[in-house]
Amino acid sequence: MFNFDLNEFIEKTLQYVVDDKGNRSSVLVSINTWEDLNTKYNKLLKKVSILTGIQKGLEEEAEARKSGKKLQTLKDFLDERNS
Repeated sequence: MFNFDLNEFIEKTLQYVVDDKGNRSSVLVSINTWEDLNTKYNKLLKKVSILTGIQKGLEEEAEARKSGKKLQTLKDFLDERNS
């Protein structure tokens, strides 16, 4: 499972750039941290995309059942894709 303490991460890895009034204006992270965050972010985007597609398919299937629309079977779909 994903074990991540956000507060610890912020304390140990982030550096804030502040303006003359002390307002935070930017964040600095090491390149290793940036690459790690970017990799994790892209993996999460892929998961969200897959789950969204599954959710949409299930919603379409439920709507088709309600309306009585005949759906293509998995076998027919696979046969169609292989021909």
